Amino acid sequence: MQYIIRAYDGSDMLEMRMSVRPRHLKNMERVKDHVICAGGLLDDEGKMKGSVLVMDFEDRAFLDKYLDSEPYIMEKVWEKVEIESMNVVIVNGKKIGS
Repeated sequence: MQYIIRAYDGSDMLEMRMSVRPRHLKNMERVKDHVICAGGLLDDEGKMKGSVLVMDFEDRAFLDKYLDSEPYIMEKVWEKVEIESMNVVIVNGKKIGS
C-alpha cells in the first residue's frame, strides 16, 4: 500500500531541521526500499518548511513503525503530519499500478 506523507515544520524550525537532517537522511537510507519519492517542501524564499514523502509499506502498521523512528518527529521538527493512502500509477514515466 502506498502512502503520501505531508509533514510541516513548526515555526522557526529551520535551524533545528538542518541540525537533525543528517539523522533524518540516515534513517531514510535505512528505509529506502520503501521510498517512492521524497523531498523538502519550500517556502517562497526557497527555504525548507516541511517534507513530502511517497512511501510503500505492507500496511499502516509498518508505516507507523517508520514514523516512530523518524528523527524529525522525535526532535519535534515536524509539527503537523498528514497521511493519506495513495494509489501510485506512474513513476518516472512508467506505469506501475492501475
